[in-house]
Amino acid sequence: MKIYVGNLNHATTEPQIRESFEKYGDVTSLNVITDKETGKPKGFAFIEMANEHAEKAIAGLDGQDMAGNVIKVNQAKDSK
Repeated sequence: MKIYVGNLNHATTEPQIRESFEKYGDVTSLNVITDKETGKPKGFAFIEMANEHAEKAIAGLDGQDMAGNVIKVNQAKDSK
């Protein structure tokens, strides 16, 4: 399942995000979205995990504090 993680602190690192989500299961992929011109994080990421782990991560992390920001975690919507 693909998960959207929003409202990330711009200083949050990929290893910090991975560590938080790996408490719920294996992270298949993690993509922190960055600005193409500056290379700076835009404040959101996409994570892929097995469905049962993803559901637990969403339930456990949505609305929680990560590096000073309350993050939004939900199933990513398919872009068409």
